[in-house]
Amino acid sequence: MALKLSYFAWVRERMGIADEAVALPDDVRTVADLIAWLAARDEAGARAFAEPARIRAAVDGHMAGPGAVVPRGGEVALFPPVTGG
Repeated sequence: MALKLSYFAWVRERMGIADEAVALPDDVRTVADLIAWLAARDEAGARAFAEPARIRAAVDGHMAGPGAVVPRGGEVALFPPVTGG
């Protein structure tokens, strides 16, 4: 079952796409695992996720930390920190 990924702001710019569906390896279980896998997958991912501590995530529409479980068949949004104004 595919996981839908959505990228926002400079993460999207560095990835070169707004969203994609991926089949995850069995060892990708958490948001931190996902970010590490994306960073190692290709050059665009290496650029976008070079500083994983700066990346925020929402899993199925809810803010999630690095230890949050990535649901197979769900949706994960990845984006930089957001500031108000």
